[in-house]
Amino acid sequence: MADRVAVLGAGSWGTTVASLLAPVVPTVLWARDPELASDVASGRGNPRYLSGFDLAPSLQATSDIGNAVGGADIVLVAVPTHGFRSVLSDAAAHLAPVVPVLSLAKGFEQGSRLRMSQVVAEVLSDRPVGVLTGPNLAKEILVGKSAAMVVASTDTATTHRLQGLLASDSLRVYTNDDLVGCEIGGAVKNVIALASGMAEGLDAGDNARAALINRGLAEMTRLGEALGGDPRTLAGLAGMGDLLATCISPQSRNRWVGEQVGRGLDPVEVLADMNQVAEGVPAAGAVCSLAASAGVEVPIATGVREVFEHGRPPLEVWVDLMARRARPEVG
Repeated sequence: MADRVAVLGAGSWGTTVASLLAPVVPTVLWARDPELASDVASGRGNPRYLSGFDLAPSLQATSDIGNAVGGADIVLVAVPTHGFRSVLSDAAAHLAPVVPVLSLAKGFEQGSRLRMSQVVAEVLSDRPVGVLTGPNLAKEILVGKSAAMVVASTDTATTHRLQGLLASDSLRVYTNDDLVGCEIGGAVKNVIALASGMAEGLDAGDNARAALINRGLAEMTRLGEALGGDPRTLAGLAGMGDLLATCISPQSRNRWVGEQVGRGLDPVEVLADMNQVAEGVPAAGAVCSLAASAGVEVPIATGVREVFEHGRPPLEVWVDLMARRARPEVG
């Protein structure tokens, strides 16, 4: 078992995972903001992202990344994708060569279109890499509501170590060796959730939203398979499970953003008012680019990109999606 775990990133999900681990193994949470680290370390919780929620009393916190990762034998990285590489670079000098590094982020690096495990492999080479994913609405998990998730890694021992640390009476943790499928599922579901939110904002109806989510799963699966993922992964917790939670739940940031835009609000203003990141917005362009390179169609992701990158009205995108040529559902 692990002797010490470091979690980098004190947003709602990183803080939740750190709080789950702390009663089981010594765990330190790294926050970029010293004031936030002080709040967590002193037992005041995380007022910025989890106001009113109690954290494990044994959870440690620091704003010094060297103190966070020094001596850790598992590192989990929960920072947004746009800061992922720079945080890894800052941690590199303090991290032992063989320590596994797993991503909790769901998206792609802009420009390179790399998955987060690929970024880890570039910055911190010659070590196990992996991902923790699934339908992970932080506040529900933090208060002990039943949930399930998936841990995937290039190293079987690492997946089983983390599985053993996180599994509880209320949390089922499955293992997988399909990093591509797990990460494509986690990234694409955010894009589809934006579309689902826009459909809700347009008052398209539950039938329409159900169809949209289902066709979003088809897009996710086509892209995942084309990039080397296993379709069974995309039908599981990392794909369909995460997709359903993110498209339906009022707690979903991406669904919420889509809903506001569907109601006619300016995407720029909606995003500017948020204190966390809606990863589906930058992911939409990467999904479209990867799909074009792989020769697969992603009409929903294309529509989302047109709304957020080019300012196209959501209703126009919806009309175009409904007007697409009918064809066999399977095949």
